[in-house]
Amino acid sequence: MNELTAPQVRTAPKVLLHDHLDGGLRPATVLDLADACGHTLPADTATGLARWFRQSADSGSLVRYLETFEHTVAVMQTADGLERVARECVEDLAADGVVYAEVRFAPEQHLERGLTLDEVVEHVLEGFRSGESAVAATGGRIRVGCLLTAMRHAARSREIAELAVRFRDRGVAGFDIAGAEAGYPPSRHLDAFEYMRAANAHFTIHAGEAFGLPSIHEAVAFCGTDRLGHGVRIVDDITVADDGTATLGLLANYVRDKRIPLELCPSSNVQTGAVATLEDHPFDLLARLRFRVTVNTDNRLMSDTTMTNEMMRLVEAFGYGWVDLERFTINAMKSAFLPFDQRLELIDDVIKPGYAILIGA
Repeated sequence: MNELTAPQVRTAPKVLLHDHLDGGLRPATVLDLADACGHTLPADTATGLARWFRQSADSGSLVRYLETFEHTVAVMQTADGLERVARECVEDLAADGVVYAEVRFAPEQHLERGLTLDEVVEHVLEGFRSGESAVAATGGRIRVGCLLTAMRHAARSREIAELAVRFRDRGVAGFDIAGAEAGYPPSRHLDAFEYMRAANAHFTIHAGEAFGLPSIHEAVAFCGTDRLGHGVRIVDDITVADDGTATLGLLANYVRDKRIPLELCPSSNVQTGAVATLEDHPFDLLARLRFRVTVNTDNRLMSDTTMTNEMMRLVEAFGYGWVDLERFTINAMKSAFLPFDQRLELIDDVIKPGYAILIGA
């Protein structure tokens, strides 16, 4: 097996399902937008700001990790700011070899300067389309869908679910809830999930990251989630014997049998304390047990990462090769909130041919 390098991995077609728009800004853009709106930042250079975000996010606490978003959200309160951030997100992902992405954000957090929920979504979608056009003009290819997130500590989830359905034919792929898990179980938002199901619409739920199996159980059994945002704590329902034999509990068996995708974010999971180190991450165990694992960035700014970096970290930790990375990518494409024929087209016409070249190299 050929040794994989970061430049090679960057050329591989990638699919990203779990990426936060407000967690992936360019540091220089944060500086520009903060200057324009009068927001005070903890550093005054792009390098210093990038360092601050990474160090602050390395606390091992999900709550402290989430506090870093106060600065990015603060500079995403205008039409121009939202469109710029969305456009640059698409351009950055395409430069990293991503061919399909679902990028999420919480519209309710971008209303401080008078924009309505609909206007916020419209400007983000305009930014995504502008980014796609810019990439296409250079001969590249990427498609980006939007996931609308409701904050689990707030009471606007039904409203955001309705917003997601209202815009689903204009670039919104689905719905999500996010924020601190402890004390805010998914079942508090049953009305929103029931609305999504009644509308035949897709949704994912942040569950099993900072909180354990009860969060995953509620997301699956009560809410009927299509995917699990993180879901890393499903490993708590798996017992591994001294000889390496794994025994799955009822919940783990159900998640695997139903092929419920796990939106795993290796670097972020270490930062928030979901796992101690990357080598301790259950990604490899779950992959070997044939759960539908996918590789994701979560927050590229806070984790100072890219899809290439996440894949390379897994390669270095677990010895993966091209065939493994292809499987994880196809897992993600199968799990996308996109019509089946369009998923199949990307798998057959883009992903498999792209990896065939790399595998044969």
